Amino acid sequence: MSSRQENSEEAFTNSQEEQRDQQVESDLETPGAGDRAADSQNAASAAASGLSEEDDSDDRSGASTASVEELKARITLLEEENGTLKDQYLRKSAEFENFRKRMQRDKEDSIAFANKQLLLDIVPIIDDFERAIRSAEDSKDFDAFHDGVVLIEHQFTGMLERKWGLKRFESIGEEFDPSKHEAVTTEDHPDHESSIVLEDYQRGYLLHDKVLRSAKVKVSMPGSSSS
Repeated sequence: MSSRQENSEEAFTNSQEEQRDQQVESDLETPGAGDRAADSQNAASAAASGLSEEDDSDDRSGASTASVEELKARITLLEEENGTLKDQYLRKSAEFENFRKRMQRDKEDSIAFANKQLLLDIVPIIDDFERAIRSAEDSKDFDAFHDGVVLIEHQFTGMLERKWGLKRFESIGEEFDPSKHEAVTTEDHPDHESSIVLEDYQRGYLLHDKVLRSAKVKVSMPGSSSS
């Protein structure tokens, strides 16, 4: 390349740089040029911010959708658990009602048949009485009938004491005890130091060593008149 060409290119380059510098100076001197530059920069920033907000909005929308689906799944699970618990409650309620009715029937049966064994023990005694009556009708033997009745009475009271704890107690000659005796009449006995049972009008009974029925008796009254 010749020296003339090099000089020509250098001059062209310098001319372009001068034109750019003049254009910049012209823009700076032109009113509102700085504002337009700032607006342009703000617009670029706003555009970038808008894109960022759109990205954030998309993220929030995705998260919200995921939360809704999670809540729906949770509701479905709770509904299933509620249905299971309700079914268990109804079953238990029905079982308890059946149990209550069964217990009520058992209680009624227990009350109705509470004396079953006692009655079964009494039935043979009734049979003995029937046989004694038939025998007396045939033989007309009072002594034999009397002895048979006495035997049956001993068997009866013995069975009650042995199986059921029912025992007659003696009162004649015993000191009067209000917990065991009921004084029907009294008789003056100055020689007695305390009230003594003189006569037993109705025998008393103990049930397992506790007074079941008091004896009705005649009692002596030391130092008092007869009534």
